[in-house]
Amino acid sequence: MLAPTPASPESAGMSKPALDRIEDHLKRRYIDAGRFPGTQLLVYRRGKVVHSAVQGFADLERRAPVKDDTIFRIYSMTKPITSVAFMMLVEEGRVALDEPVHKYIPEWKNLGVFQAGTAPAFLAKPPARPMLIVDLMRHTSGLTYGFQQRSNVDAAYRDKQIGAVEKAGTLDTMIADLAGIPLEFSPGEAWNYSVSTDVIGYLIGKISGIPFEQFLKQRIFDPLGMADTDFFVPADKVHRFAACYNADPGGMMSFHAVEKKGGLTLQDDPATSSFLTPPSFISGGGGLCSTAADYLTFCRALLNGGELGGVRLIGPKTLALMTTNHLPGGRDLPEMSRSMFAEATYNGIGFGLGFSVTMDPAKTLIPGSPGEYAWGGAATTSFWIDPKEELIAIFMTQVLPSSAYPVRRELRTMVYAAITDSNL
Repeated sequence: MLAPTPASPESAGMSKPALDRIEDHLKRRYIDAGRFPGTQLLVYRRGKVVHSAVQGFADLERRAPVKDDTIFRIYSMTKPITSVAFMMLVEEGRVALDEPVHKYIPEWKNLGVFQAGTAPAFLAKPPARPMLIVDLMRHTSGLTYGFQQRSNVDAAYRDKQIGAVEKAGTLDTMIADLAGIPLEFSPGEAWNYSVSTDVIGYLIGKISGIPFEQFLKQRIFDPLGMADTDFFVPADKVHRFAACYNADPGGMMSFHAVEKKGGLTLQDDPATSSFLTPPSFISGGGGLCSTAADYLTFCRALLNGGELGGVRLIGPKTLALMTTNHLPGGRDLPEMSRSMFAEATYNGIGFGLGFSVTMDPAKTLIPGSPGEYAWGGAATTSFWIDPKEELIAIFMTQVLPSSAYPVRRELRTMVYAAITDSNL
């Protein structure tokens, strides 16, 4: 795939001093303070890479620096890729968003909504309507994540290790296990961050007739030249694989947004990581490893209306549908969310089909544009795409959880502050 052109920020209507200020901020507030091991930031505007910087360490124990080709666990930044893959099947007429999920997963036909009890003796009632495919795509399915630690349903997920950071089982066992656990709420009634996108990955395999991971490789990664994006890191690339850390010095995994004091605990050693071998559970919700350069390639295809270098993933009208708010009644995430944790928590932000979507920048209290879409991963990686400003920003580090520090808000504020010539 044609590599992006590096250029001066000024040639694309941005300020170099303002972008350099971001690196100073990351170094002072996060790296020198012991909050992050190292960082990578890519900013792409008007067809050019105007900022590409790495600093600090990818692996503190081995003093290995972050490099341009460092491989990161992108966790939930897998979700937009899985969502685009599913919409490729929608475009081919093989599945529709308004179809009931039980058409493809018959054992889910009688899934009830939690009323009381603990596993396996749940009391449930019938849902107001069946779960639809669109509910999976926008996280209104009634499914959850075990780490939410809010309900007896969450506890049942933890017991079965459904959607855990350390993956277990297979896609087939996940589907079977979920058939025995009630929904948190009736589909469409609320938004809850969940294993829904893992279910989408399962459906891609079932509908396409080829394994989900093979579909991604054949239809997205190979055509776009995303050679460093996969569900595991092969032996010849292990030297490029970053370590992952917990923000909590005690090594605890709390997904609640509490400001940490600094200090890192090794969570996943790249020399012994489970990511070094192909997993049994292929997680469309959080299983991929990638590089900033590979993810930029994917984002460039989206910014370009679904096509890059002659490779078309999806059509521009399909992409427009994906990046429109799909929450019922046009509501935003805080208004509809029952989630104790999400990768976006601001007022004025809705959710499309695989991305958060900015509806009203004024309500977010952060600079931005209507129609900007984004998401992030559990280890504090993040990206956003602003079609109106022809802007992509990708941030990489490896610190769990992503709620530990307000770095995403800071990056948005500071990257937008670097624009000197706005398209709006």
